[in-house]
Amino acid sequence: MTQEPYLIIGLGNPGREYKETRHNIGFMLIDHLAERIGARGMKVQSKAITTSALYEEHKVILAKPQTYMNLSGQSVQGLLNFYKIPTSNLLIAHDDLDIPFGTLRIRPTGGPGGQRGMANTIELLGTKDFPRLRLGIGRPPGRMEAKDYVLQNFSKDDAKLLPEVLDRAADAALEFVMKGLNAAMNKYNGSV
Repeated sequence: MTQEPYLIIGLGNPGREYKETRHNIGFMLIDHLAERIGARGMKVQSKAITTSALYEEHKVILAKPQTYMNLSGQSVQGLLNFYKIPTSNLLIAHDDLDIPFGTLRIRPTGGPGGQRGMANTIELLGTKDFPRLRLGIGRPPGRMEAKDYVLQNFSKDDAKLLPEVLDRAADAALEFVMKGLNAAMNKYNGSV
């Protein structure tokens, strides 16, 4: 009997101008995971770019919603329904302003914390009870607006650490697939 697949969704904005921005760290993680697990071939499905691979006997579907951040829930809901995946096998990775850069927080539930993609997802799924991987991007400096900060590229210092952050986040996501949410939280919550 095959096991239920896992769906890992990274939130971000489509388009070249957003590719390297803080808001797109979720997309960056999906690209990193795809490379790590050897996912090949992409298709557009439920307003998202998806790819999948078998990782240690587990089917892992990776997705990057193409709706723009604020409507991410449309893709999440569509993919969950299409693949008939329980929310316990869903992991949503997204940027988080309230966590210092380089810090990961894996949680089983929670509110959107001002993250509009998460707010839309919670609204459309009708529950906040699904695993998420919060990727810290830190607070904007001075009086900079949050919306301007998240749409900027990472600073030079942060960009140097980014590959290490993405490695650790990929490890955490794969730990979730292999050993479950509690194991991933116990091992990977914290700073790089």
